[in-house]
Amino acid sequence: MPDRRSGREGRPGQGQRLSIQPFRLDVPESDLADLRARLDLTRWPDELPNVGWAYGVPKTHLRELVEYWRHGYDWRAAERRLNEWPQYTTTIDGANVHFAHIRSPEPEATPLLLTHGWPGSIVEFTHVAGPLSDARAYGGDPADAFHVVIPSIPGFPLSGPTRDTGWELLRIAEAWSELMTRLGYHRYGVQGGDWGGAISRELGRLHPEQVVGVHLNLIPGAGATAEPTPEELEPLDPAERERTWASWRRYQEWAKDKQGYADLQSTRPQTLAYALTDSPVGQLAWIAEKFAEWSDPASAIDRDLLLTNVMLYWLTRTAGSAGRIYYERAHAPYWGQPPEPSATPTALLDLAHDNFIPLRHIADRTNNIVRWTSHPHGGHFAALEQPGVLVDDIRAFFGSLA
Repeated sequence: MPDRRSGREGRPGQGQRLSIQPFRLDVPESDLADLRARLDLTRWPDELPNVGWAYGVPKTHLRELVEYWRHGYDWRAAERRLNEWPQYTTTIDGANVHFAHIRSPEPEATPLLLTHGWPGSIVEFTHVAGPLSDARAYGGDPADAFHVVIPSIPGFPLSGPTRDTGWELLRIAEAWSELMTRLGYHRYGVQGGDWGGAISRELGRLHPEQVVGVHLNLIPGAGATAEPTPEELEPLDPAERERTWASWRRYQEWAKDKQGYADLQSTRPQTLAYALTDSPVGQLAWIAEKFAEWSDPASAIDRDLLLTNVMLYWLTRTAGSAGRIYYERAHAPYWGQPPEPSATPTALLDLAHDNFIPLRHIADRTNNIVRWTSHPHGGHFAALEQPGVLVDDIRAFFGSLA
């Protein structure tokens, strides 16, 4: 295997440097004043008594969040924290692409591309960027350090809105390949969950000459989406059989009660965009519901980080363009087809409370799984819920590829 540590090649050349522009968040005060006024004028809907979360976000939960958003949350402090990361923009395939590029103090560090999902943003990586880029400062082995690149998906906050159709996961994977090439990284690792997992997997599949390894905390197409048959179950050991039934049961629960947001964004994202772009409380509810339902009940995702994530969607008016990724995938030629096989070494961090239970015997059909780590805690938002576990697993996986 070629040397994975190509950090010395990580500074863009003169021609590349001209196409990459520094970026710094500096939201006009008028935008914040507008937000405060809208929060003060919120029209609240009615609510059925004693139904909990069954019909959506409870009013009590949302009122508390809105009250804190209006009177306790400090955007300027969040803005300063985000600006601690060196950030840039560049144009790739006609789209504005925003990214953070956090070079490690270790010159031989491994380049690592981290991709968020929906309804997330670069804020997801707040707790892991430091330990990954500067392992020595966080008590780790300097040999485990990474040059960290964190792009915002086209259409999502800071990389949106997009101006043309077709920004599905394969096109985004190709854009990421171009981004890393512009940065001078010719061999690098990738990591992601949710959409970031799908994009990272495809980047590894499409460009194995660049991607040394794919680390995922969600692996596409590896759950049970049909009732297990006796023929499927027969060769499995008892533990995998039970896990297969559990995967099927969780998928049934998802299909019955939880996938409405995806159906809407896969069919009419523009109609939804009017409500979310006009109402900050609507935007908050749309995102806060997912952070509450998709995370481990024992997780305590910091509400300031949740609100910073929501703020990025609100301030950039990208609720609609971020949602379009669902439409583009659902209308792509490959929709409904099994994943194309990938030979790139792949690792999965399987957190027990994620939306789907992945199955090893299915994942092995189309992925080169070389590491599978199951953890009893954490849910869909690995970098926010279990940052230490995620960092350790990333280090162990890429360290094994050296």
